[in-house]
Amino acid sequence: MRSRKFLHAEQATLVWDGPGLMAGVDEAGRGPLAGPVVAAAVILDDLRPIRGLADSKTLTARQRERLHDQILAKALCCSVAQASVEEIDTHNILQATMLAMRRAVEGLRLKPVKVLVDGNRLPTLNVLAEAIVKGDARVKAISAASILAKVHRDRLCEDLHAEFPHYGFAGHKGYGTPEHLDALLRHGACVHHRKSFSPVAAALARGSAPAEAMAGFEGDLR
Repeated sequence: MRSRKFLHAEQATLVWDGPGLMAGVDEAGRGPLAGPVVAAAVILDDLRPIRGLADSKTLTARQRERLHDQILAKALCCSVAQASVEEIDTHNILQATMLAMRRAVEGLRLKPVKVLVDGNRLPTLNVLAEAIVKGDARVKAISAASILAKVHRDRLCEDLHAEFPHYGFAGHKGYGTPEHLDALLRHGACVHHRKSFSPVAAALARGSAPAEAMAGFEGDLR
């Protein structure tokens, strides 16, 4: 099946030779030191367009929340899934991300004819799929997926903050900020920390090392 891509205002419109539903897939949370990695899959409804879709990283929290609700209300179907901290530590973050993406696609109520995935790697799927670098800024369905995944994971981090407020999860969302690293060194790791990540392992091993020694592990802040 061939496809052509037309770029306009940083969004790509994909025209297919044959009819069928297209799903966009993206993830949030590859870089943090704590919490699950979350993936979303979205099939948009061409008859109910959503204005303002963009890469979730370029939007404010308020914009993401507004678009999140519109996506849930207007998309043909959506699915959000995750891979746990235990799965991340067991399989590594890349494989856990692929697992979360596969679960998101499999959770769709409607079966797409093709799946468009942000990035340069594809999960194992039983449907035709294509990886699109910077797809979250180019393809509306991937933009929508990036927003759902980001909002869902941010809300999970707020729940973690209520459970473990001394780590500050509501603020840094699990990323390796100086404040998080300092709290990690002072309090050790909780059950939600990814012990296979070197900053967590190093903090646990050093015990009282200064947070400055752990700098450089902030991740890509997704």
